[in-house]
Amino acid sequence: MSRFFAGRTDGNRFGYSAMPQSICLIGAPVEAGASQPGCLMGPDALRTAGIGPVLEELGHPVTDLGNAVLSDPAPITHPNRAIRHLSETAGWAKAIHEMGDRAVRQGHLPLFLGGDHSISLGSVPAIALQSAEIGRPQFLLWLDAHPDFHTLDSTKSGNLHGTPVAYITGQGGFDPAFPPVSASIDPRNVCMLGIRSVDISEHEGLRDTGVTVHDMRDIDEHGFARLLSAFLDRVDAAKGALHVSLDVDFLDPDIAPAVGTTVPGGATFREAHLVMEMLCDSGLITSLDVVELNPFLDERGKTARLMVDLVASLFGRRVMDRPTRSY
Repeated sequence: MSRFFAGRTDGNRFGYSAMPQSICLIGAPVEAGASQPGCLMGPDALRTAGIGPVLEELGHPVTDLGNAVLSDPAPITHPNRAIRHLSETAGWAKAIHEMGDRAVRQGHLPLFLGGDHSISLGSVPAIALQSAEIGRPQFLLWLDAHPDFHTLDSTKSGNLHGTPVAYITGQGGFDPAFPPVSASIDPRNVCMLGIRSVDISEHEGLRDTGVTVHDMRDIDEHGFARLLSAFLDRVDAAKGALHVSLDVDFLDPDIAPAVGTTVPGGATFREAHLVMEMLCDSGLITSLDVVELNPFLDERGKTARLMVDLVASLFGRRVMDRPTRSY
């Protein structure tokens, strides 16, 4: 894995170009971790919205590996009787991990198309393992309304899309349902942006971990640019690899209604594109999740198209390249 963007070539934001990178699309049609059905349609909705052709128009070779396939999962039980679809979610994590691992070893930048946020139980550990093997520190930017820091013991809803960051950072409470993370991410290398819905147990779990949590008050007081720049400077100084996990509910539901966990007060259209363009400029991105798109809740594909536009901004599109849309 390596930094793949050259940075601004001429100091002109309208004339930016990104170095081509081989991008691999991996569909993760998972809804087992969420409370509402529909996320399994997310990968195909992103494809229908043109995610592959848009990236190719920006000069990036794109390979679509299709969707991960769930094998018959072994039955798993847990004392927390609230947990839903544990065996299925663990099986999906294994299948997604295997596809992500294979994509990175073949030299691709993996772009995981969700699916609910439980796909990160498989995608992020696969990326972190590769970084560990080459001695590169792994960082994680979590763009979400929720910290997703529950363990199997602490979750009351039983929805496992609320557990990935706890698992990824090596917190207890996941054995034996999930294998020990072979290369956990140091919690101090995790930054959360846009947080505005935190359960009490998550707050307690996060308190002493070193995870950087920027809620919407932080953003209102300091702005996305300042907070994100500070984190990217840390990643750059450590020569780290950066995985970005982009949840639809990072955005305000007025512009992105197609999510089952809407929380008012999210990122605006302009703020979200600023974040994506800053990430592009950083040249640090080595992998990406796009999660929680539920087309069943969308309005004429509005959210799917917005998510594709944001991914395009992350991979080099600038304001002068953005087409006018007619709805």
